[in-house]
Amino acid sequence: QVQLVESGGGLVQAGGSLRLSCAASGRTFSTYAMGWFRQAPGKEREFVAAINWNGHSTDYADSVKGRFTISRDSAKNTVYLQMSSLKPEDTAVYCCAAEPQGWASKPPRYDYDYDYWGQGTQVTVSS
Repeated sequence: QVQLVESGGGLVQAGGSLRLSCAASGRTFSTYAMGWFRQAPGKEREFVAAINWNGHSTDYADSVKGRFTISRDSAKNTVYLQMSSLKPEDTAVYCCAAEPQGWASKPPRYDYDYDYWGQGTQVTVSS
């Protein structure tokens, strides 16, 4: 019902910035909470950020607070992850995901909260 396609990944130097985009298709995009996860080689997938259905609530992993900003544009059916002050440890494949419940009470921080996933985009931060 929802298809997600990430873009904007690439190679950036430490301290730099990058904006990831996740384009969603589907008539009910505006009712879904959206999240970003990342997975580095040899590590488990970890939560990065989430935004509720109307964009009024956001949540971030401690490791990215103050550096990353999640946002959404309902007119474009797109969610963004603005990343700044990037560190080498931010290197990972970044995936966006859709959560049909829209974030009812607590922020969706876990893989099992989400029903739909994009294919991922590689972000590499060099020293």
